[in-house]
Amino acid sequence: MAYKRPSSALAIVPETKKAKNELYQYSNRDKAVVETARTSSLLAPIMLLEGHQGELYCCEFHPSGDFLVSSGFDRQIWLWNVYDECDNIMNLSGHTGAVMEAHFNTDGTEIYTCSTDKTLAIWDITTGMRVRKMKGHQNFVNSVQRTRRGVQMLCSGSDDKTIKMWDARKKFSVQTFENNYPVTAVCFNDVGDLIISGGIDNDIKVWDSRKNEIVYKLRGHADTITGLSLSPDGSYLLSNSMDNTLRIWDIRPYAPAERCVKIFGGHQHNFEKNLLRCAWSLDGSKISSGSADRYVYVWDTTSRRILYKLPGHNGSVNDVDFHKNEPIILSASSDKTLYMGEIE
Repeated sequence: MAYKRPSSALAIVPETKKAKNELYQYSNRDKAVVETARTSSLLAPIMLLEGHQGELYCCEFHPSGDFLVSSGFDRQIWLWNVYDECDNIMNLSGHTGAVMEAHFNTDGTEIYTCSTDKTLAIWDITTGMRVRKMKGHQNFVNSVQRTRRGVQMLCSGSDDKTIKMWDARKKFSVQTFENNYPVTAVCFNDVGDLIISGGIDNDIKVWDSRKNEIVYKLRGHADTITGLSLSPDGSYLLSNSMDNTLRIWDIRPYAPAERCVKIFGGHQHNFEKNLLRCAWSLDGSKISSGSADRYVYVWDTTSRRILYKLPGHNGSVNDVDFHKNEPIILSASSDKTLYMGEIE
């Protein structure tokens, strides 16, 4: 599968102090040899993954960190090696509409996807086969997420104004939550008894799955919610919105009434109205989000300062993810490519 190192790759890696570790020699297209400190096991400081035939809407690292998944408008779900030459090792196909989100299950043996074909699917990454097709939504399914522990439950949000909960072992939903507006992003809380949703009404709603009712709403965003991500410790929620802000919310049970604790800015949404996702680093010290201005933004959660504004893409950056074990960030773009880059 097509793979190359971009000529501008080193511009993406921030300057570092004199390397105490082994220096890596890297030749660009002009054959000029430069040296930069390495912080990961990637073959090069920046890796460009090419081959998709349509805009990419989602990407995620495997729990082991050895693989990654990507998908989007071309309906193809690709599994890649993270290391060596980042070979494309598997192509999963079956959706008849654009794939809006893709996530690995807890142990990394399966992939969960949702699509504009109104279905969800579960894929076995050993065989490459679709093991379950889940029907029930009446319109585009924009988002899917899983519980973190216990029996794998899924939640999904759709343009049909519903949030559905699914048992991964069954074909049909086990519960439906009626919303008044299309739902663009969903996730579970850490325990899995609450579902959090965002949509075009700008509010983030927290639903009790046992009572089928809204527990509380998180208000503050002034435009459509495009992405939701739960912090590694489960205490905070990260939200991305078309109002060009990221917000961190305290979702602990007895948090103060004003749950918005931090607001971040710098990234952009535009007329394309893409659902730009967001992500936490494993230790919770950094957050990142896609942006329509073609940059990948990384913020420090304590200082709210932009640590990195990473160039390289030629289209809207729609999804991002942090590696599980190393300082690597992954991005998927409307330019049909993925980048992996080292950060400090």
